[in-house]
Amino acid sequence: MRSSVVRVWFAYVALIASFSALGACHGQAADDARQGLGDVDLPGVDTHDLTQRERHEYSRYVQRLAAPCPDVAVPIAQCVIEKRACPACRAAALTIAKAVREGMSAAQVEGLYKQRFDASGVKEIPVDGSPARGPERPTVTLVEFADFECPFCQHIAPELDQIWDKRKGDVLFVFKFMPLSMHPHSELAARAAIAAQAQGKFWEMHHQLFANGTHLEASDLDGYAKSVGLDLDRFHGDMQSPATMARIDQDRKLADALGVKGTPTIFIDGREYDAKVDLADWLDAEVNLSHQRPK
Repeated sequence: MRSSVVRVWFAYVALIASFSALGACHGQAADDARQGLGDVDLPGVDTHDLTQRERHEYSRYVQRLAAPCPDVAVPIAQCVIEKRACPACRAAALTIAKAVREGMSAAQVEGLYKQRFDASGVKEIPVDGSPARGPERPTVTLVEFADFECPFCQHIAPELDQIWDKRKGDVLFVFKFMPLSMHPHSELAARAAIAAQAQGKFWEMHHQLFANGTHLEASDLDGYAKSVGLDLDRFHGDMQSPATMARIDQDRKLADALGVKGTPTIFIDGREYDAKVDLADWLDAEVNLSHQRPK
């Protein structure tokens, strides 16, 4: 008898929960209707492959979130439809559509939007003196904080090389040294890279160190220095110089000031890269957006 009562109670609770869920959905729809938030199609934003639910979600975001340009005080959708002077609006709508398509939660979508387009998310990152490759007047600047002994940095290094090679006319790649105390050879490797930079061979040494990240003893570093054509006596002296340590300390302090927690950490035009988004896509979007901005 008692088990029958328990079963009836759970069935009742489940029924109430289902009605509550329906009520919540109806409440959201009614709220959208009161605000005139129907589904929208924006020029230049392909949403044909979104499900009906995803179209509702996407439409709510672009009609509720403010345009990313501070002087354009309208929602993203209105900004795109009215062709307001804010090229970032269409880029924001495309980013939101892709995030919805990939199943991101509301918190993730809004967090990504803020990270990509909120002006407060841009941080000043000095690059003077750091190893860099790319144009003198880049369209976009990518800054990487990395550790040569970090396996994740080693894994992404070839991908970054390929990404840069395809965009070398637009993107400046800047390297910042962040040797972590958990890696016993990381600071030695960083000093070797800085010493190679002093002889104009940073990127050659960079490739050697990441390709051989489990072999970073002093004798290994000498071998890499020889292979890239360095003067060994000067290499050894530069590795031990106060200027070399000062460079590492400077980059570490900058990382702390920016809130960098681990490696690799990447910033694109001062915004911290979110690994939930394809890096090449993010870079291409920033390059395209930069070309659209008034000169």
